[in-house]
Amino acid sequence: MNELCDGVIVLPGGYGTLEEFFEMITWAQLGLHQKPIGLLNINGFYDDLILMVQTMVDKGFLKQVNRDMLLISEGIEELLEMMRNYKAPTVGKWISEKEI
Repeated sequence: MNELCDGVIVLPGGYGTLEEFFEMITWAQLGLHQKPIGLLNINGFYDDLILMVQTMVDKGFLKQVNRDMLLISEGIEELLEMMRNYKAPTVGKWISEKEI
Protein backbone atom coordinates (compact mmCIF):
# COMPACT_ATOMS: atom_id res chain seq x y z
CA MET A 1 0.00 0.00 0.00
CA ASN A 2 2.77 2.45 0.91
CA GLU A 3 4.48 2.13 -2.46
CA LEU A 4 1.27 2.80 -4.39
CA CYS A 5 -0.07 5.83 -2.55
CA ASP A 6 0.66 9.53 -2.22
CA GLY A 7 -1.01 9.70 1.19
CA VAL A 8 -3.42 7.85 3.46
CA ILE A 9 -6.96 8.69 4.53
CA VAL A 10 -8.26 6.60 7.40
CA LEU A 11 -12.02 6.04 7.26
CA PRO A 12 -14.11 4.57 10.08
CA GLY A 13 -13.35 0.86 10.36
CA GLY A 14 -12.25 -2.01 12.55
CA TYR A 15 -9.07 -3.80 13.55
CA GLY A 16 -7.66 -4.00 10.02
CA THR A 17 -8.15 -0.28 9.49
CA LEU A 18 -6.39 0.52 12.75
CA GLU A 19 -3.55 -1.88 11.96
CA GLU A 20 -2.90 -0.22 8.59
CA PHE A 21 -3.24 3.26 10.12
CA PHE A 22 -0.74 2.59 12.91
CA GLU A 23 1.70 0.98 10.49
CA MET A 24 1.68 4.03 8.23
CA ILE A 25 1.91 6.57 11.07
CA THR A 26 4.72 4.57 12.69
CA TRP A 27 6.64 4.47 9.40
CA ALA A 28 6.16 8.24 9.09
CA GLN A 29 7.42 8.72 12.65
CA LEU A 30 10.49 6.63 11.82
CA GLY A 31 11.10 8.67 8.67
CA LEU A 32 10.44 5.78 6.28
CA HIS A 33 8.07 7.99 4.27
CA GLN A 34 6.91 11.62 4.27
CA LYS A 35 3.34 11.11 3.09
CA PRO A 36 0.39 12.83 4.73
CA ILE A 37 -1.86 10.72 6.92
CA GLY A 38 -5.40 11.95 7.40
CA LEU A 39 -8.01 10.74 9.86
CA LEU A 40 -11.55 11.34 8.60
CA ASN A 41 -13.40 11.69 11.89
CA ILE A 42 -16.95 11.32 10.59
CA ASN A 43 -19.57 11.93 13.31
CA GLY A 44 -16.83 11.79 15.95
CA PHE A 45 -16.01 8.14 15.17
CA TYR A 46 -12.35 8.59 16.14
CA ASP A 47 -12.84 10.99 19.08
CA ASP A 48 -11.65 8.40 21.62
CA LEU A 49 -8.63 7.48 19.50
CA ILE A 50 -7.69 11.15 19.16
CA LEU A 51 -7.99 11.51 22.94
CA MET A 52 -5.76 8.45 23.44
CA VAL A 53 -3.11 9.84 21.10
CA GLN A 54 -3.16 13.11 23.09
CA THR A 55 -2.80 11.08 26.29
CA MET A 56 0.32 9.47 24.79
CA VAL A 57 1.75 12.97 24.31
CA ASP A 58 0.70 14.12 27.79
CA LYS A 59 2.32 11.05 29.41
CA GLY A 60 5.55 11.44 27.42
CA PHE A 61 5.19 8.39 25.16
CA LEU A 62 4.80 10.44 21.98
CA LYS A 63 6.35 13.73 20.91
CA GLN A 64 3.97 16.55 20.01
CA VAL A 65 5.72 16.88 16.64
CA ASN A 66 4.79 13.25 15.89
CA ARG A 67 1.21 13.83 17.05
CA ASP A 68 1.03 16.79 14.68
CA MET A 69 1.85 14.47 11.77
CA LEU A 70 -1.70 13.13 12.07
CA LEU A 71 -4.10 15.34 10.13
CA ILE A 72 -7.67 15.27 11.46
CA SER A 73 -10.92 16.62 10.08
CA GLU A 74 -14.62 15.79 10.04
CA GLY A 75 -14.89 16.95 6.41
CA ILE A 76 -13.22 15.40 3.38
CA GLU A 77 -12.57 18.69 1.56
CA GLU A 78 -10.83 20.21 4.57
CA LEU A 79 -8.83 17.01 5.11
CA LEU A 80 -7.72 16.92 1.47
CA GLU A 81 -6.60 20.55 1.72
CA MET A 82 -4.61 19.77 4.86
CA MET A 83 -3.01 16.83 3.06
CA ARG A 84 -2.13 18.94 0.02
CA ASN A 85 -0.34 21.44 2.29
CA TYR A 86 1.39 18.86 4.49
CA LYS A 87 5.12 19.14 5.11
CA ALA A 88 6.70 16.25 6.98
CA PRO A 89 8.68 17.27 10.06
CA THR A 90 12.36 16.59 10.41
CA VAL A 91 12.95 15.07 13.83
CA GLY A 92 15.78 13.13 15.36
CA LYS A 93 15.66 9.89 17.26
CA TRP A 94 13.36 9.60 20.27
CA ILE A 95 16.26 9.07 22.71
CA SER A 96 19.67 10.60 22.23
CA GLU A 97 22.90 9.60 23.96
CA LYS A 98 22.71 12.63 26.26
CA GLU A 99 19.26 11.57 27.52
CA ILE A 100 20.50 8.17 28.71
